[in-house]
Amino acid sequence: MLIRRAGSPDAAGAADVWLRSFTAALPSVRRAHDDDEVRSWFSYVVVPQYETWVAVAESGVVGLLVLDGGEVEQLYLDPAWRGRGLGDRFMDLAMRQRPDGLALWTFQVNEAARRFYERHGFVAVEHTDGLRNEEREPDVRYVWQPRAQG
Repeated sequence: MLIRRAGSPDAAGAADVWLRSFTAALPSVRRAHDDDEVRSWFSYVVVPQYETWVAVAESGVVGLLVLDGGEVEQLYLDPAWRGRGLGDRFMDLAMRQRPDGLALWTFQVNEAARRFYERHGFVAVEHTDGLRNEEREPDVRYVWQPRAQG
C-alpha cells in the first residue's frame, strides 16, 4: 500500500472511499449532499484545489487525507482498512507536513474519530450545536500543537 499525492484520476476513488466511510462511521448523520454531488466536489474542488493524499492498494484508493493550510479537512478510510495502521500513517504524514500544528472538526457522535485524534495528541477546544455545518450536526474542534523542544 502506497501513500502519495492525489491526481485527477484519483478523484473518483477518493470520493467512493469518502462515501463508504461516511456511511459506515456516521449512520445517524444526515449527509448534506448526494453521491453525485460528492463525486463532483472531489473532482472539481478537493483534488485540484487542496493538498490531497491518497492511500492506494491493489484494489484502488483505500484512504484519503486532505489538508488546507493548518486544517485537516478530510481523513477517511475505506471501512475494510480501519484498524490496520493506515490512519496512523496519514496522521504522521499530516504532522510532518504541518509541524507547527493542526486543527480539525469532527462530529461529536463520531466517538471512534475522537478517540483517534485524542490518541494522536489533539485536544478538544470547542463544542458547537452544529448550526455552522451543512449537516446541522453538533461538532467538536480539535487542535494539535507540537511539544516544545527544550
